[in-house]
Amino acid sequence: MKGPGIFVAQFIGPDAPFNTLPGLARWAGGLGYRALQLPTHLDHVFNLEQAAASQDYCDEIRGTLSEYGLVISELSTHVQGQCVAVHPAYDILFDRFAPLSVRGNAAARTQWACSRLGLAARASARLGLQAHVTFSGALAWPYLYPWPPRDNGLIDLAFSELAARWRPIVDAFEDAGINLCFELHPGEDLHDGTSFERFAALLGNRQRCAILYDPSHMLLQQMDYLAFIDLYHDRIGAFHVKDAEFRPTGRQGVYGGFADWRDRAGRFRSPGDGQIDFGGIFSRLTQYGYDGWAVLEWECCLKAAAQGAREGAPFIQRHMIEMSRQSFDDFAASPLSDQERQRCLGL
Repeated sequence: MKGPGIFVAQFIGPDAPFNTLPGLARWAGGLGYRALQLPTHLDHVFNLEQAAASQDYCDEIRGTLSEYGLVISELSTHVQGQCVAVHPAYDILFDRFAPLSVRGNAAARTQWACSRLGLAARASARLGLQAHVTFSGALAWPYLYPWPPRDNGLIDLAFSELAARWRPIVDAFEDAGINLCFELHPGEDLHDGTSFERFAALLGNRQRCAILYDPSHMLLQQMDYLAFIDLYHDRIGAFHVKDAEFRPTGRQGVYGGFADWRDRAGRFRSPGDGQIDFGGIFSRLTQYGYDGWAVLEWECCLKAAAQGAREGAPFIQRHMIEMSRQSFDDFAASPLSDQERQRCLGL
């Protein structure tokens, strides 16, 4: 496992050092991070079109980061991936993620989003990356809770359409040799293991169709996020270090009752402040040979972002495990001959 990395999307802003890539790199490097996970929808920080077309631009980006001891962990298209599939109930809200030229035109917005994912595949290859992170978008999400009872074919059609939209994108990442990692996230049609399996099966269970593992979303769904690693470790291609807590009351539970984040039973917290067993997570990922990055995604309803970022790098570093190359009891090992083995067994 490599780390610590930091997803900078939540920190980009109008003021220095958060308004330029060199400023972000200087800030993150100074806090002890070794990699940046970069969003690709803000051209003033990272120009996706240039990165897809120009090796010189990619080399320049890598050179800028190396000055501060950093590399890119992954590129992110969460914003564009969301727009690959948008239920009409969310048209107005997600139109804001897209350029003015396609707003109000759902088909054009989808085409734009798919084209941006294609650029991300090429850019990731030019940058020498092994994984890319994104959202799936959602057509079926408004029908999550089956009341009134769902028509039997409704979810089948939604997933068939979702897979059809993503198939050429997965092809592009497969051709580029990049794992396309979907963050399993409520609000997306791919939000748990069951929904991911359904989607992956429609794409032929190709290995490049992978998972961004974020335990916070699983805790808030009351999933067993450690058993998830046991089940899907061969699919996990990226990892967000993000904490959460779930404290149900007599008033609300998983759904939160439309309360603000601070007042919800389930809340995101800075790493170490919530209920996630990161010791168990890092142990399991190490056990299964995960060789990607451990990337802080800071989201907390209480703690300031600056404090969360300062604490994040040492938190991840403390949990990193250097895989042992020998057994703890090798000192007592005593090789036996075939004849001695037979005698030990009374044969």
